[in-house]
Amino acid sequence: MVTTATKVPVKPLGDRIVVQPLEAEQTTASGLVIPDTAKEKPQEGRVLAVGPGNWDEDGEKRIPLDVSEGDIVLYSKYGGTEVKYNGEEYLVLSARDVLAIIEK
Repeated sequence: MVTTATKVPVKPLGDRIVVQPLEAEQTTASGLVIPDTAKEKPQEGRVLAVGPGNWDEDGEKRIPLDVSEGDIVLYSKYGGTEVKYNGEEYLVLSARDVLAIIEK
């Protein structure tokens, strides 16, 4: 199932991004089902909103971020702040917590 970035009521500031964590795998490569208690915290998510970036040293222009809405990113395991808003769960990350963009 492919979904596109949706409008989020949370607008990130500065170099922050809003990510919707993707579900962790339910089974192993060999087909064993992983119980909820053994699942690891997901480190992959879809970027829903991107902040305008931080100001440069002179304070004259914004430095754009490397990620865009709709990107699938790999982020630091313990980075960001979990936020629940209107029944949806989001993760607000600093751009430096994003490790890579996953191309599928």
